[in-house]
Amino acid sequence: MSARKVEPEIAVRHPRETTALFGHREAEAALLAAYRSGRMAHAWLIGGPQGIGKATLAYRMARFVLTHRDPAAAAVRAADSLFVPPDDHVARLIASEAHGGLLTLERSANDKGVLRTVITVDETRETISFFGSTAAVEGWRVCIVDTVDELNPNAANALLKILEEPPQQSLFLLVSHAPARVLATIKSRCRRLALRALSTDDVIRAAAEATGMDAADPALREAAKASEGSVARTLMLLGGDGLQLQTRTAALLATLPRIDPSELHALGDALGTSDRVALASFLDSIERWVAERLRAGDANAELPRLARLAEVWEKIVRAARDTESYNLERKPLVFSVFGMLAEATR
Repeated sequence: MSARKVEPEIAVRHPRETTALFGHREAEAALLAAYRSGRMAHAWLIGGPQGIGKATLAYRMARFVLTHRDPAAAAVRAADSLFVPPDDHVARLIASEAHGGLLTLERSANDKGVLRTVITVDETRETISFFGSTAAVEGWRVCIVDTVDELNPNAANALLKILEEPPQQSLFLLVSHAPARVLATIKSRCRRLALRALSTDDVIRAAAEATGMDAADPALREAAKASEGSVARTLMLLGGDGLQLQTRTAALLATLPRIDPSELHALGDALGTSDRVALASFLDSIERWVAERLRAGDANAELPRLARLAEVWEKIVRAARDTESYNLERKPLVFSVFGMLAEATR
């Protein structure tokens, strides 16, 4: 699959095909300096908000390492970034998922073509054979996990075993939207690299690069301003009625713990029955609302309420995954989500 679809009319390039990076100069410089030093950490945990370029940075590092296999080479010493031209042989192989030195672990589709909610242990065990077999190319082998948050418990344990005894010239790039929740045993074996939300201008440039849209498009700027530094959120808001749906959801969240059933019915109708962009926009609004309250709460005075809210969010995530995986009606999910949030905020 060569593109991620936001809406049928907006084709988004996968990070493996994206050679441009916007923002994150400090993080890129840290990776380059570590590689040059000859003492490269074998595993990196690249953390930060969703949709800000973490996977793009991981693929950028993979291209550089697999192109410049000797850290002491003159080209590495002279480089001022991790950029590899898109027409480079290695870049083209990675873009077509044909490079023997790179393995990517990400959610895959099941037998019915539905995207799994987790990365399975069987998929994770592919890393064992990948690092244990004769390489198609000499030198480094790179494994990108996009994302480590989606490993099921058995898969996380399987990855941990490999990280505990990493093969020579192996590099693990673990992408995480919530690094604080990653297993402590995995975190302890990684060097952490924290990425921050992008500026509005960087979001616009990155979204234009990913979609081919005109950076001066007013709709793109409006979505970028509302995205809180996330390219993924910008692209989601560009699809369908994302901005209007988020405004509508935010208005209902502001009335909690009071619930207006007629408004919930209307919101459920607005989500439709199969529009994944609308569902993602709705969940994004809920996640931001929950996150704001968890950040703003006084942990000492409100610990029980904050704990309830965090537990409710976990339940919402599971319910949303089931709704998307099995293409269930959206309206029951809306009522369930607001019911749980109302109870947690009373």
